[in-house]
Amino acid sequence: MAEKFDDQDFVEYIVKSIVDNPSEVKTKRSVDEMGVLIELSINQTDMGKVIGKEGKTAKAIRTLLRVMGAKNNARINLKIMEPEGGREVRVASDEADESEPEEKEEKATELV
Repeated sequence: MAEKFDDQDFVEYIVKSIVDNPSEVKTKRSVDEMGVLIELSINQTDMGKVIGKEGKTAKAIRTLLRVMGAKNNARINLKIMEPEGGREVRVASDEADESEPEEKEEKATELV
């Protein structure tokens, strides 16, 4: 017989299999009138692996949770927490060397 996972263990298992820093994967489960919310915290360097190209990996994990929730008559949501320090800001390297500090801030773009 297959081993039974609960939703929180399931998310941890999947994410730890994907990331480079599995010891830093943390989940927090809460239940309210909207259903179950699982908050996922990971190392900032692993954020791209969990979200995936165009968000496809995160969407796939959410789809699996939806199936798991349907089986147990529950709505399960996944929230990927942004790591401390926020998103990285990237400055175009060839323009950044020649411009003044004020101009660097204007040319900075957030990574999505």
